[in-house]
Amino acid sequence: MQHPAEHSPLGKSSQYIAEYSPELLFPISRASKWAELGLDGDNLPYQGVDYWNCYELSWLLPSGKPVVAIGEFAIPADSPNIIESKSFKLYLNSLNQTVFASWGELQATLARDLSAVAGKPVAVRLRSLAEVAGEGVATLPGQCIDELEISVTQYAHPQPELLRCDASRVVEESLHSHLLKSNCPVTGQPDWGSLVVQYRGAALDHASLLAYLVSFRQHADFHEQCVERIFLDLQRLLQPQSLTVYARYVRRGGLDINPYRSTEALRVDNARLVRQ
Repeated sequence: MQHPAEHSPLGKSSQYIAEYSPELLFPISRASKWAELGLDGDNLPYQGVDYWNCYELSWLLPSGKPVVAIGEFAIPADSPNIIESKSFKLYLNSLNQTVFASWGELQATLARDLSAVAGKPVAVRLRSLAEVAGEGVATLPGQCIDELEISVTQYAHPQPELLRCDASRVVEESLHSHLLKSNCPVTGQPDWGSLVVQYRGAALDHASLLAYLVSFRQHADFHEQCVERIFLDLQRLLQPQSLTVYARYVRRGGLDINPYRSTEALRVDNARLVRQ
């Protein structure tokens, strides 16, 4: 079956357009993937946001002098559409030879165009290189499970049956792994990420979680949908009082994508990791 992104610029040769072209942005409906995961888009079991960070953002001042900055875009997880990543990159490239009178004018333009394609308001923040450099590199919360001994033989599809828990014990903990990998569903190129699980519920077997995450290694799906699948599989197993799952993916094409899904009100720290 053809993936909706087959109609996008993804995986195709594309002309570099250096002047403002919002029509380059390509929406992909979340509805089909929600249906595949058994979700009702009007009654999602989580709150969430997809943080995109752009490290190749540039435009011109009225004097003709170029400016460089880092852009942060927060797309609501319940927006009707995601924005296809290559079209996002092409759109951002179209700003390179475009004049904006101020940072505020560009920020308003970005928010307007991205919100129109996503179908819900997208928050935009532009930051100087000095500001971002001053924040340094973050570390993930809780215990890293990557040194646990596991045996894995299947990588083609996620295997939730690997997950185990002790329902007799209720714990509250944060776990993380840097071994998440999946593939782009259109190009087949690898997507590398680090994943965090924070929950209060039945005690999750850590080795089983690691084996489950490794089973995504040859799975083809977008970042957002991998995180939603992990959230739902853990929610079904643990029946948690609270659950947060998020991933920090390595950038491609100057963009990184960081989906957050939680049963709780979001308190997101969009701080980059060493691989980002």
